[in-house]
Amino acid sequence: MIEQFWKAVLAQDRDGIRRFFRDGAHVNWHCTNERFTVDEFIRANCEYPGRWGGEIERVENAGDVTVTVVRVYPKDRSCSFHVVSFIRLEGDKIASVDEYWADDGVPPQWRRELDLGRPIR
Repeated sequence: MIEQFWKAVLAQDRDGIRRFFRDGAHVNWHCTNERFTVDEFIRANCEYPGRWGGEIERVENAGDVTVTVVRVYPKDRSCSFHVVSFIRLEGDKIASVDEYWADDGVPPQWRRELDLGRPIR
């Protein structure tokens, strides 16, 4: 179910996204302090400029919460983002999503100057 949900999100498929949510569900984007109703989330996702792609990198289940890590990018791959989502299920429907989005990029100059860390891949 989670893979199908992300497929609908990345395809910006309004009807496809809606069918995964229960009535009264909400989505929180913590990095920008925003809470969306399902309709608002669908608008924000589907009216975002451009076409999108991505891949699920990790899925972990913890009771009624599924945690996903997804890499998201525009079709031209001019940039990319990672999103960590905590998806709370009630039965087979999403009751809430708490998401944390981050831009992918190079480490800041100060860490490069200290020669800290190595590339993950």
